[in-house]
Amino acid sequence: MTYRKAEIRPFDPEDEPLLFGLVSLDRGADERTLAVLERETVFVAEVEGAAAGYVAVERSGEAMRVDQLFVSPEHEAEGIGRQLLEYAEGYAIFEGALALQVVVPSGDRRAADFYRGRGFVPAGEELLEIVLPQR
Repeated sequence: MTYRKAEIRPFDPEDEPLLFGLVSLDRGADERTLAVLERETVFVAEVEGAAAGYVAVERSGEAMRVDQLFVSPEHEAEGIGRQLLEYAEGYAIFEGALALQVVVPSGDRRAADFYRGRGFVPAGEELLEIVLPQR
């Protein structure tokens, strides 16, 4: 793995076509992707001035939930996903959430391994979470 430091910043509406295009290249973006970009809190990772991925989070009761975390195929295995997840965790702590959660479909072993490798534990059917420190 070659680590690449990303600059993470809040989503700007001008990012929408680029991020939608990145997702389309990999897994076929759809209307849900556009809805997430428009209604949730989204942070964009840039490497050398170009978008390399994003994380979308939303409040879910007393927890913050990762709705989508996407890394461009050309930036996989560079630590971008980990940096985005850490940023989402910091944001959740700042917002006073008790936990950071993510829904992982039962057949998605790659995603489950990614989150478990970062300390997430089962919290329900297809739900993983990490308990956050309180400010």
